[in-house]
Amino acid sequence: MADCGGFCVSLLNYKTEKNVIAKNKTIGILFRIYQLAVLGYIIGWVFLVKKGYQEREEAIQTSVVTKLKGVTMTNSVESGQYLWSAEDYVIPPNGERVFFVVTNYIETPNQRLGLCAESFKVPDGQCQSDNDCVEGESVTAGHGIKTGVCINSTGTCEIQAWCPVEYSMRPTEPLLSKAENFTIYIKNFIRFPKFQFSKSNVIVTSNDSYLKRCTYDRASEPYCPIFRLRDVVGWTGHNFQDMAVKGGSIGILIEWNCDLDKDSSQCNPEYSFTRLDLDLNNSVTSGYNFRYARYFKDHNGETYRTLYKMYGIRFDIMIHGQAGKFNIVPTVIAVGSGVALLGLGTFVCDMILLYMMNTSSYYREKKFEVISYEKDEYKTKDGKAGRREKRSRKPAAEKGDINSVKKPEETELTEVSSPHDESEPNVEKRAPTIPRNTGQRYSAILTQQGGEPKPHITFSLHS
Repeated sequence: MADCGGFCVSLLNYKTEKNVIAKNKTIGILFRIYQLAVLGYIIGWVFLVKKGYQEREEAIQTSVVTKLKGVTMTNSVESGQYLWSAEDYVIPPNGERVFFVVTNYIETPNQRLGLCAESFKVPDGQCQSDNDCVEGESVTAGHGIKTGVCINSTGTCEIQAWCPVEYSMRPTEPLLSKAENFTIYIKNFIRFPKFQFSKSNVIVTSNDSYLKRCTYDRASEPYCPIFRLRDVVGWTGHNFQDMAVKGGSIGILIEWNCDLDKDSSQCNPEYSFTRLDLDLNNSVTSGYNFRYARYFKDHNGETYRTLYKMYGIRFDIMIHGQAGKFNIVPTVIAVGSGVALLGLGTFVCDMILLYMMNTSSYYREKKFEVISYEKDEYKTKDGKAGRREKRSRKPAAEKGDINSVKKPEETELTEVSSPHDESEPNVEKRAPTIPRNTGQRYSAILTQQGGEPKPHITFSLHS
């Protein structure tokens, strides 16, 4: 209970700092190095690199418009020569931020609704008897509906579908190999609503022919918004012709990092390119393809179609950005955090000095001191009272000398002290002083200590 009470009382104590200069070079050097490191961090990293004095906004508003240009010619067994323009190889053709460019394809022409054998490449379409082909059941990952008949010549089920089914193999060389020379025009508009700032990635110029002849290059033309497909794929670390066979996915990242304390002409986009689909050891997950068909009608009004399995490159345009402008609030916060870090250095050095060194006990004794104002005041008062008593004795003695009346013969009298008092300090003994106007008598009798008699003198005062 006593320990608990002492602990509760100690909670009411207040601790304040006491500045002690410790002449310890090791701790002094460590503390100065820490201070320099913190100052370097605040000035170099927080203010210069991260611009901690600025108010930031990352809620960028953006719009993207794309346009592709280029033509190429193909010559296949199924369809012969065919001219491909942007209307044919760009899907969708309305200039969105995600679009697909055809680089290779499998064509299955003149498909009509009817009965035909399922492809042998479809596992669910393979059979050994009619029992394996349940009538009305769709072929999983196949092309049609089973009729209940197993075709022995192909070893597959008969289906009702667009016939003939896709049967060709993917070309080992891209049919649209010249697509590497196609160009993408990317027009990007951005806005930071907090700062009411807007800009476009199209360079401001009075030369109308600039966009017709420029092509983006990181060194010579960093602000041209027209990109060649071969260069875009090359910047991802891959070869266009290799990627064009199976297709793939490319990410185009446009970053806007604007310092609005500078002129708006200094706010320009930075482009980066990366391959998004996996290409690890030619994995089956890499590549990009889909199917679509073109429908026609013959002279009898019957519908037929040409099926295409398209391989190509999908482009995803991603916009990121942030803007900063000076503001007093983040500046104060940055400075305050720096001051707090400086205080942490003092704490760490104190811990080392007071608890981790051989002389820690000595420094702790100098560092910590327990004081109580009430006790110290009580002691001070007692000391002053004692001094006052000592001071009051001398004036009283002087007053006594003044008030006393001596006759000439009295001045020759001397006090006789006993031999045994020589070792003790001489202490003046005197009777209390009585003012003259009191009309009273007083006498001062000095007796000699010991057996030897001592003369005494009697004084009388009459009013």
